[in-house]
Amino acid sequence: MAEAAKWYVVHTYSGYENTVKATIEKTVESRQLQNVIQAISIPMETVTEITDSGATKTYDRKVYPGYVLVKMVYSDDTWHVIRNVRGVTGFVGTSSNDPTPLTDDEVYAMGVEKKEIIVNYEVGDTVRILDGPLSSFTGVVETIEVEKNAVSVIVSMFGRETPVEFELDQIEVVSQ
Repeated sequence: MAEAAKWYVVHTYSGYENTVKATIEKTVESRQLQNVIQAISIPMETVTEITDSGATKTYDRKVYPGYVLVKMVYSDDTWHVIRNVRGVTGFVGTSSNDPTPLTDDEVYAMGVEKKEIIVNYEVGDTVRILDGPLSSFTGVVETIEVEKNAVSVIVSMFGRETPVEFELDQIEVVSQ
């Protein structure tokens, strides 16, 4: 059984992130390593600045300057391919020779990969809250925003109807 690819953090010289990404992509293509080095990512965020003159300026900025994320099946061969790219100083981990893969939660928090959540409820459905301080409470779905991973549920607390925000996978439909 083939080992599953995991995300690793590669440390680069500052300003070399794009060069490192392009070099790894070329190496993967030329050596046919797509099955072991599956993705390379530089997390970016869009920033809007208001200049002194009042004009707005929007641009993309690296979230983690000096780092590139690589999804790969770790082995001596893949380690050497990445480590020998010009601009790479090493992997992040307990030592440069022993990289630590990111956890699924870290990957999702960084926005590198998205969890696909199947929503089996809709606005107006009665749902049960699965975790958090309101665990086991029930309520009625008010809004669903899949792209924001958010659902608003009207919960009755202390005799009052209160809208509460949850992540999509924190609630389930109450069977009728």
